Amino acid sequence: MAAEYDLVIRNGSVADGRGGPLIDADVAVKDGKIAAVGKIAGKGAEEIDARGKLVTPGFVDIHTHYDGQATWDPRLNPSSWHGVTTIVMGNCGVGFAPVRKQDHNRLIELMEGVEDIPGAALHEGLKWNWESFGEYLDAVESRPHDIDIAAQLPHGALRVYVMGERGANLEAATEEDIAEMRRLTAEAMRAGALGFTTSRTMNHKTVTGDPTPSLRATEAELTGIAQGLKDAGSGVIEMISDFNQPDIATEFGMIRRIVEGSGRPLTLSLAQGHSSANGWRKILELIEKSSVAGLPIKAQVAPRPIGVLLGLQGTVNPFITHKSYQAIKDKPLAEKVKAMRDPTFRAAILAESAEREKAHPLARGIMAFERMFPLGDPPNYEPPKETSVAAVAARSNRTAPDIVYDLLLEDEGRAFLFAPFANYAEYNLDHCGEMIAHKDCVMGLGDGGAHVGIISDASFVTYLLTHWGRDRAKGRFDLGYLVKRQSQDTARAVGLNDRGVIAPGMKADLNVIDMDALEVEAPNMAYDLPAGGKRLLQGAKGYDATIVSGQVIYRKGKATGALPGKLIRGPQAAPVN
Repeated sequence: MAAEYDLVIRNGSVADGRGGPLIDADVAVKDGKIAAVGKIAGKGAEEIDARGKLVTPGFVDIHTHYDGQATWDPRLNPSSWHGVTTIVMGNCGVGFAPVRKQDHNRLIELMEGVEDIPGAALHEGLKWNWESFGEYLDAVESRPHDIDIAAQLPHGALRVYVMGERGANLEAATEEDIAEMRRLTAEAMRAGALGFTTSRTMNHKTVTGDPTPSLRATEAELTGIAQGLKDAGSGVIEMISDFNQPDIATEFGMIRRIVEGSGRPLTLSLAQGHSSANGWRKILELIEKSSVAGLPIKAQVAPRPIGVLLGLQGTVNPFITHKSYQAIKDKPLAEKVKAMRDPTFRAAILAESAEREKAHPLARGIMAFERMFPLGDPPNYEPPKETSVAAVAARSNRTAPDIVYDLLLEDEGRAFLFAPFANYAEYNLDHCGEMIAHKDCVMGLGDGGAHVGIISDASFVTYLLTHWGRDRAKGRFDLGYLVKRQSQDTARAVGLNDRGVIAPGMKADLNVIDMDALEVEAPNMAYDLPAGGKRLLQGAKGYDATIVSGQVIYRKGKATGALPGKLIRGPQAAPVN
């Protein structure tokens, strides 16, 4: 007898993405859509026994930077290892379209500087068979992928395309410039862009140290671009800002006016700063007031500290600025380890420590020993204050650099130190719990595909479930709620209404998860980017199956060979049943 369904997942505990309690149910799939949920008698051409397992919608990650990787790589790892079935890229105002030929290098330098993606890999991997944003979407669509991809129009590329050198030099846009940016924005939305993104932070610089082109864009420029979204009748806005105006309210007032004038939804990066531990509350209060007034503004937040990984394989480590280290910094790892185990070399580099720390701004920034911890395996992202390098040094009558030196050499030089620079002012994650619970916050900021030698946060998605749904001693959430936060809520925040919920007619993107085994693995350095470029990869245990459009793409972390992922062009309507 012919199978009634393409796939049936049986006997699972279903978190349907709506936030309610788990239910015991089967899930049937036909023609890439969910066909039925409940007790299903009909057979599937393929069946998965999910007894004792959690069944969820595929996760939607709205903050990634796969803009280059998506043009050459069929697999959007590491995100797709973490149950993510839809990614949104082009965040923070950086990307590769629209672009003129003479600006290829400029956009590579911007991406390399802002998102720590090796320039050599981008030069080798990018084919540049596009100029307009629509042509870029065509290039992405021409390749098969494991998961679905949505792209946003980046302000940096748009500004340079319209203004050339003036745009890169942060000159104010003229009325004519703004009119052209508005036209091109509407054109990009109609071609399938999901939204527009911009950056207003001094932390975003090109690899040569120049500020991101969008840093000082005026309200008139941003308003004009937002009007381009309004002209097209679609598109979300994503923004990161330092809020370094005379007061937070001044910058937020501009943001609010842009949303009021365009009617387009906006998400804003939000984290706890270490210099102003409660500054995030002021911003969230302004977002709350806007929400009450009916304005679609939300904060993008993270479930753990935002920080850098320091190691001998990574982009930076605590001795990266020391003169002695310069002699070995480009050597293979085994040679670095051998050199650093030499007592004479050790004495030399440690003797330089105090002077270099005073002399070099980078050294001061990453020599924050009171917020530096061994990462461990499995990694610990909420380490107690007493485990910091500074605390251990104080107890052991050793210097902090001396301890760091030993930690870097662990596991034959493959060990990492974790140095949070946001979300860890009070040495706990209680505030992250507040953000997760807040109706005006949405999960994001994982930066999958970016910061490949210094950060590995695409695992945020899995950490949300393990730490906040199972492992944390206090403040845990129901799994049904956490699943909703990473599926329906993220999907709706960017206008994807056809996914994120397990219900008949919805897109059949699903996960089967062994919650007892679910674990974020330790990051490791791979050398698999074009031109042999390196990147941090971080996998997960416990994903029994990840399914996109009804096809199993990963079983127990192993690729099946199926590549059903598609380019998403613009917002997606909810199915009509």
